[in-house]
Amino acid sequence: MAKPQVGIIMGSQSDLKIMSEAAAFLENTGIDFELTIVSAHRTPDRMITYAREARERGLKVIIAGAGGAAHLPGMVASLTTLPVIGVPIKSSNSIDGWDSVLSILQMPTGIPVATVALNGAANAGILAASILGTFDEGVATRMEAYKNSLREKVLDSAAKIEKEGYRNSI
Repeated sequence: MAKPQVGIIMGSQSDLKIMSEAAAFLENTGIDFELTIVSAHRTPDRMITYAREARERGLKVIIAGAGGAAHLPGMVASLTTLPVIGVPIKSSNSIDGWDSVLSILQMPTGIPVATVALNGAANAGILAASILGTFDEGVATRMEAYKNSLREKVLDSAAKIEKEGYRNSI
């Protein structure tokens, strides 16, 4: 098995349902990844080790999902030079998800975290693949095919509505 290029981490088991969407996209695109739980608050030493050793393990991008105070993406970004993509997660103790969004989005200068939409792990996987595609022609080709499939889906939907009318297309 090849070395993982993307690390997917989350603050707790309850985040797995959302974060599995990033894993599924990467898997479908043929990109090796690792996935685990790393809590900024409950396992800070594990988080530090994970972030500091990520590059030497061969990772190129880290996707970090967290809910509530959502410190994981920013703390990991402070410990590595790899790009970090933050996924704010609406958790059971969340304030409509805004606490997570703002915790990840509002990073200080020097510690950037690319932030996707609330519960947007699929987009995090797509962004990670796009980053890898800048250096890997095979990934770039697969990403181009994926983007073309999105365009074709929209064109097919438009043709159906135009041909059959909106009532038959609902």
